[in-house]
Amino acid sequence: MVDFSWQFFALGIPAIIFGGISKGGFGSGAAFVAGAILALVVPPGAALGIVLPLFMLVDAATLKPYWGQWHWPSAKGIMQGAVPGCIIAAWLYTVVDADVFRLLIGAICLLFVGFQLSRNLGWLTVRHVPFSRPLAWIAGLVSGFTSFVSHAGGPPTAVFLLSQGLSKTAYQATTVIAFWAINWMKAVPYAFLGIFSWETVTGSLLLAPFALLGAWIGVRAHHLVPERAFFALTYVLLILTGVRLIWVAMS
Repeated sequence: MVDFSWQFFALGIPAIIFGGISKGGFGSGAAFVAGAILALVVPPGAALGIVLPLFMLVDAATLKPYWGQWHWPSAKGIMQGAVPGCIIAAWLYTVVDADVFRLLIGAICLLFVGFQLSRNLGWLTVRHVPFSRPLAWIAGLVSGFTSFVSHAGGPPTAVFLLSQGLSKTAYQATTVIAFWAINWMKAVPYAFLGIFSWETVTGSLLLAPFALLGAWIGVRAHHLVPERAFFALTYVLLILTGVRLIWVAMS
């Protein structure tokens, strides 16, 4: 049950704005913080159901600014690989309880922070390699799975795209078109699994203006704000959220 209390809006509004900024200007890598934060105040399934239509709205709003600037072979391979990834995740959703998803989301939060910090500190380097269709399928498979269970498909896609040395805008545009498709793939199984409800629809409608605000800020911040500054705040939010979700799941 979704309780539209002050806590829902106090956490949900900034979380959705932040998610919109990430999807609109920073490659979707940290957009899943929105769902993770919402999962602190609503059941994980409800958080998934509220966030997906909002992310689809952001996708629609950001397609035009990046239209045609993507690396199509990478985008196509990611989309193809995401199909089995979503199918596997949909099956998992039917056999586990909410605490398993809290644990998964919390672990993904902390792993993402660890990966980004290791890369920024020079402990881990992403070696540049030419485009590979099998690698694109693998990235899509993992992205489809993690996107389905926690809207966290950005990190595995980021690793694959960064390894090709794409420009900042080509990287951003490729994530926009790829996740536009992946989010549509998720919508049908979400409906069949009962993830959507009148409550999640209400939550999505209430937060929709803030998703569009985040997308607008993200598109403009893409050329103005250093990625390092944006992710510094992301790390703090994800660490706090990840630890809290794991604590709730384990207790």
